[in-house]
Amino acid sequence: MESRWGLGWGVSVGFMSVERVGRILAEARYLSLSTVSGDGEPWSAVLQYAWLVRPLRFLFGSATGARHCRDVEARPAVSGSLFVTGDGDLTDVDGAQFSGTCRELTEAEVREHHATFYDALLPDEKDRAEYTLPVEALLAPADHRIYQITVDRLWIVDTSTWIEDRIDRRVEVTLP
Repeated sequence: MESRWGLGWGVSVGFMSVERVGRILAEARYLSLSTVSGDGEPWSAVLQYAWLVRPLRFLFGSATGARHCRDVEARPAVSGSLFVTGDGDLTDVDGAQFSGTCRELTEAEVREHHATFYDALLPDEKDRAEYTLPVEALLAPADHRIYQITVDRLWIVDTSTWIEDRIDRRVEVTLP
């Protein structure tokens, strides 16, 4: 099933869910990433991201010394959420929760996704020219890297039942 968001994959809860997932991915500028350290300490970081499909992946850049990056080194299993406020009306609010596996991109992957990553993070051409790090600044031994979350599971709010009983339920989206 192709959507206007180019997802091209079906979900267990119908076409409108494909459209909603596409809208959430396109409009949520940040994700909240939850990690756990090797010692079992939880952490959460808000990160700007880019997304790729087939399979669904989120890319974010961060310093290797950041707590969430150290956590991913120890325990690559992560979860998180995306949030869209719309115009602020209650019915415009939407979001998704996810779980997956996180890792640092390889040198070849950094080269492959560099332009896509910065096009998504910095849609304004002037900002992109000013703030884009060169590929070499994202490879060892540099302090910054691009990381990838491969999404294993994704849930969206079940808006059909919330209207009836105001109970906040999630519906899992079937990923390709």
